[in-house]
Amino acid sequence: MGKFEIKKDKAGKFRFNLKAANGQVILSSEAYESKSACENGIESVRKNSGDNARYERKEAKNGSPYFNLKASNGQVIGTSEMYSQTSGMENGISSVKKNAPGASVEDNS
Repeated sequence: MGKFEIKKDKAGKFRFNLKAANGQVILSSEAYESKSACENGIESVRKNSGDNARYERKEAKNGSPYFNLKASNGQVIGTSEMYSQTSGMENGISSVKKNAPGASVEDNS
């Protein structure tokens, strides 16, 4: 089962990573001003992760595929790593769909 890890960055803002069961980060959040806002972001990932329409498939300037998970209001709530191939990106999306809904939360802030 996956897990969300909450961390505080050097600027004092809160971020989360969604990790798969193997420990690999599959989704990273933006910076949040408060822990409660970060926790709301996690709930938004859980709520939106099952909807394929919420995944924005993108390509970096160097051609690497990646994706954003967006909330119903269009705001980005998580970004993937860069992948070497589109198939890897699609596997990452499948992993978020599988892991996010039941993932535990570990607070390391």
